[in-house]
Amino acid sequence: MNTFLKNIRLLFLVSVVSSLALVSCKSKTGVVDLTKNENKKSVNKIIENYYNNKNEFKTVYIKAAVAYASEKQNQNVSVEIKLKKNEQILVSVRFLGITMAKASITPTKVSYYEKVKGTYYEGDFSAISELLGADLDFDKLQNMLLGRAIDNLKEGKYSETFTDQVYRLDEESDGNTKKSFYIDGNNFTINKQEITQAKEGRMIQVVYSNKKEFTEMTLPLTLNIDSYQKNGKAEINIEYNTVSFNEELSFPYSVPNDYKRIIIK
Repeated sequence: MNTFLKNIRLLFLVSVVSSLALVSCKSKTGVVDLTKNENKKSVNKIIENYYNNKNEFKTVYIKAAVAYASEKQNQNVSVEIKLKKNEQILVSVRFLGITMAKASITPTKVSYYEKVKGTYYEGDFSAISELLGADLDFDKLQNMLLGRAIDNLKEGKYSETFTDQVYRLDEESDGNTKKSFYIDGNNFTINKQEITQAKEGRMIQVVYSNKKEFTEMTLPLTLNIDSYQKNGKAEINIEYNTVSFNEELSFPYSVPNDYKRIIIK
């Protein structure tokens, strides 16, 4: 149970942007160069269409079921997510109706505590970023939970391929960290995104499905996260069971007095 809570905690803080190793994915129909496709679109046009999608809300409230599986264990929990756009995310992890862990994330601060060991952490994103070898921030986490591209695509340079009505944008980078974004050619929403660190042999892949169009935005109700590292593989499946936008939400968070602070070096 302790190991599971640790992984769930890290999921909502860093998993989507943690460093990973790229899994080779080949389409059954093969990859077609956009320049030879009658429905081709330039990278700039693809990105423009992506950002034309609705993304207008103040708050979102989500109740979700989370299933975690690794080579060593399987576990299921319920999760409550309160999100105030661009300001705060509050995550409560419950097992058999009991709150076992809680996390509060803002653009400048990461805080969480867990009941099993009676420990808590407070700090900025720098310690966790250094620990995992990836630059983390509030926007990346928020985007991951909402099925949005973790990066601002307008700021990057990409090569594109097209297969099965999906545009794949591969970040053009000579660095160790590489990213790929798979954009639906019909509605220009994100189907999948991958982050890799080849030298460390680590990779994360997030697949979005069961998308529902709300007045405020199109939101995927199913998130499948596969994490690959040299010491094994983990899979986290998240199902959004309840979603509501623009409610007046409270964000209560306080660490019990007798909990021990942990330091991430």
